[in-house]
Amino acid sequence: MKLVTDIKKAKYITHSGTMHADEVFATAFLDLYKKDIKVIRLPEIRKEDISSDVLVYDIGRGKYDHHQEDVDIRENGIKYASFGLLFRDFGKDYLKQEKIQDVDEVYIGMEKELVEAIDAIDNGDFPEITANYKIKTISDVIKMFNPSFGSKQKENEQFIKAVDLAKIIFIETLYNVIGKVKAKKIIEEKIEKTNLPYLELEEYIPFEETIIKSEKASNILFVMYPSNRGGYGIKTIKKSTDDKTDRKPFPESWAGLEKKELEKVSGIKGITFCHKNRFLVTCKTKKAAHQVLEKVTRKEA
Repeated sequence: MKLVTDIKKAKYITHSGTMHADEVFATAFLDLYKKDIKVIRLPEIRKEDISSDVLVYDIGRGKYDHHQEDVDIRENGIKYASFGLLFRDFGKDYLKQEKIQDVDEVYIGMEKELVEAIDAIDNGDFPEITANYKIKTISDVIKMFNPSFGSKQKENEQFIKAVDLAKIIFIETLYNVIGKVKAKKIIEEKIEKTNLPYLELEEYIPFEETIIKSEKASNILFVMYPSNRGGYGIKTIKKSTDDKTDRKPFPESWAGLEKKELEKVSGIKGITFCHKNRFLVTCKTKKAAHQVLEKVTRKEA
């Protein structure tokens, strides 16, 4: 992406001044999609000054501006901002261009994981945060790139930095979503094949969201997987996406224990750790992990 100062050289136009995640991510997406775009940032633009081959966004009251009263709204009530409007029109084409499989599912995943939140916040729909410490959304992080008071930072140079970061976030989110889509299919197949109250994975893959949302997996209490730190991990499953309590936590007597002390209390050789909040157990061996699952899934456990 290159910022230009001559409107005749620009194929893309957005607003100057204070930057927000909306037009920054819109610019990042367009640069990933169209490659090496030339953008001009202007304080205002008149429709009569725009040629037909120029795309204008987040300014000008056109197709990809969202500041007019009749802004498009998603079925879930989240209003579109410029990033979302552009991704809605060109997102699937971009995914096909990049030879991404499962385009429809990946598109939906990108909407849910990235686009909707940026659109919502830019339209004034801020998340409710009850933590007593500072929480920064992606939108907050992008705002940090605006020139700081008293600094010698230049607006356009800061905009380029913000777009570069947005491209990294977009690509990493895309990789993450693609992985989740692939993992979902594997987990769904395993759910279909088991009548046990746990799943056993050959490698760690994202599993929780698929299990929580699957009616067929309502009996699944735990998932066992090889740990990338060696040995095996066993995690509990939450009751729902809203209710973060465990369907069944590990025994209270195990909480916070490790190694020999935990082996003694549990009666299982090779168990190495139980999280104090009782949602994770680790074991040295698969045998020990199976013994843990057998113990905690007994009706009397």
